Amino acid sequence: MLRSLRRRFARLWIAVSAGIIEPCEDQVVKQLLDLREKGVEYAGRDGLVAADEFFFAEQNALLAKNAEEYYRAMFRGRHSSWNVRDCHMADMFDALARHLRRHDGTSPKIAVWAHNSHLGDARATEMGERGEINVGQLLRERYGPDAQSIGFTTYDGTVTASSDWDADGERKFVRPALDGSIEALLHSVGLHQFILDLHDQRLGGFATPLLERAIGVIYRTQTERQSHYFQARVTDQFDALIHVDRSTALVPLEPSPHWYHVEVPETYPSGL
Repeated sequence: MLRSLRRRFARLWIAVSAGIIEPCEDQVVKQLLDLREKGVEYAGRDGLVAADEFFFAEQNALLAKNAEEYYRAMFRGRHSSWNVRDCHMADMFDALARHLRRHDGTSPKIAVWAHNSHLGDARATEMGERGEINVGQLLRERYGPDAQSIGFTTYDGTVTASSDWDADGERKFVRPALDGSIEALLHSVGLHQFILDLHDQRLGGFATPLLERAIGVIYRTQTERQSHYFQARVTDQFDALIHVDRSTALVPLEPSPHWYHVEVPETYPSGL
């Protein structure tokens, strides 16, 4: 379903860019403004239930508006579309915090679950050098020390990922982390799993740029160094790290036949 929606949005914006059909930005923005004008009236008339329903409707309208901008940005370049998406996620966090605060007047505690590349402060990585921002950076800028960012690392194991965009998920072997990487250093500790407080002054070595691995929707073992490693100052990127030395792939709710086929692990750097 998700792949089908992405393909439909892509075809739509190819048509818009080519001038075959008109863009819908003005209509989407008008709908959002109309909805916001009536929000106070709905909430005052029908209480908290209506306030929640209005909030959900408003966020869906805002999502449609930002999705229109996101898919337009995709045709201009990756960095632009990445920033649009992460700004939307950070703004959604702000909106949710305000909405929950209105319920009882207290500041809510919200947990955001996302990939390291979204939650680790982009300013401490190659992403920031390319002009990319992310949720972790934006929340730190907006909330200061109240925003705590926790990263996850692993040395090897298995992972559920695709070989290409829109391809089926597969259960893949994760190669042992490269020497000199953050994951390899944590592996040398010799513990199966542990939490590392990155505010500990004894971790000065992590303040210098080190290789860090990112495995997301895509995992390409053949080009792992180029595709999945980047430089990062981990003590500036996160407040803490949870290291699981050997990971285990998540089983999809609806696994494809490809998922049950486990690829044969290579004897790195050469295979038999």
